[in-house]
Amino acid sequence: MLHSWTVEKELSLSPEMSFSFPEEKERRGSGRFPIAREVRFRILSKRSAGEAEEGTGTTINISSNGVLFSTDQVLIPGRRLEISISWPAELDNKCQLKLVARGRVARLEQGRAAVEIQQYEFRTAGFLRVAESQLSQRVTA
Repeated sequence: MLHSWTVEKELSLSPEMSFSFPEEKERRGSGRFPIAREVRFRILSKRSAGEAEEGTGTTINISSNGVLFSTDQVLIPGRRLEISISWPAELDNKCQLKLVARGRVARLEQGRAAVEIQQYEFRTAGFLRVAESQLSQRVTA
């Protein structure tokens, strides 16, 4: 006799943020996790008329292979992006982290963009301040 049931898991990423979801068989290569975080992006490849150069949105879900986020900007499938997501955990409970990833827009439907991640890294707030300072020096020079 076969039985069917759903197992609930709860994930706690930070004291103010937790969620639960049913454990299901995932068809993709890696599981997706529902998470709502601010995302910023900039286009790395050639842009078309009417396409945003950079913009913001909110993540809907994320995996090691991709991210789905809502955005009002027009993104063309195939375009290379760099995305930056404020991460809900801190390094040693002291230093804010950002997930910085590069990838291609897989699709854009009804204000939701899916990006296939090709590489990613976590950066600390200190690293980001140094990088922003170097960038502003190049722009003003």
